[in-house]
Amino acid sequence: MNNNMLYKYVKGALIAAFLLAVLAGCSSSSQSTAAQQEETQTQQPILIEGPMPIEIEKLREKLDNVEKETSGTFEFYKGTIDDYPVILAKTGKGMENTAAATAVAIERYNPIAIINQGTSGGHDPALHVFDIVLGKRTVNIGSLKTGQREDGEGIAPKEWKPMDLMASEGSAGEDPDAENIRYYEGNPDLLAAAKAVKDQYTKGKVVEGTIGSADVWNNEVDRIQWFHEKYGTSVEEMESASAAQIAKAYEVPFLAIRILSNNKTNGGEYNPNTAAANQGYVLEVVKQYISTRSSGK
Repeated sequence: MNNNMLYKYVKGALIAAFLLAVLAGCSSSSQSTAAQQEETQTQQPILIEGPMPIEIEKLREKLDNVEKETSGTFEFYKGTIDDYPVILAKTGKGMENTAAATAVAIERYNPIAIINQGTSGGHDPALHVFDIVLGKRTVNIGSLKTGQREDGEGIAPKEWKPMDLMASEGSAGEDPDAENIRYYEGNPDLLAAAKAVKDQYTKGKVVEGTIGSADVWNNEVDRIQWFHEKYGTSVEEMESASAAQIAKAYEVPFLAIRILSNNKTNGGEYNPNTAAANQGYVLEVVKQYISTRSSGK
């Protein structure tokens, strides 16, 4: 074999080896991408809930690979944050809407955790507009039993008793064991993630507290103070306790995160910008929770 033929042979072998390496790399990259997609599809998503468009729109902008699905009046936005699957639910306002949307989402998406978030009205005079309350507890403040009063004897709301609808399968109204306050505890891992990033929030304080929910909008300061004293409520809104109740029924970890949009106990006027501020904080909580799951902590 002369030198010219040897040169052509070596050159051809090198080109062939290079092409094989490129093809192998492409195949490996393709397999890696496919594996990542498959892993994302099999991971249980995090469910984030908000009642109104103003309370989910900033989070929706942060989702990647978004797909919209509906069930009844409920809207679900499937996407990813940091390559982890997230479902964003617009539940609608109120206890019934939120309970139904939560049950639908659990049955349909099998979430690994649920965060219910949005705005709220202050009950604690030490809290101000833009402060955030992490729901160490949530409670239904609309489940009440009145006293016995006859026609013409008037009403006495401060004498009404709490009614625990989960205490008995019989008539809660006749069961003395039901005259207790039912609290739903926030999940410790979600709380830990929320506390780990609280220093990143600079628009107000981030505190643990009790979030009260009911299909009632309380504007009477004396009434608000009564709930604050009797139930220990930090804020009130119309959704979290019903979501917590459904999450508890399915044994799904749950946390409510609510920002004060107003506080009648100290003159804090309504500010709609609080909704976006809360979503920014919740995004950091979700990222932190994802990172702890990825690291196995």
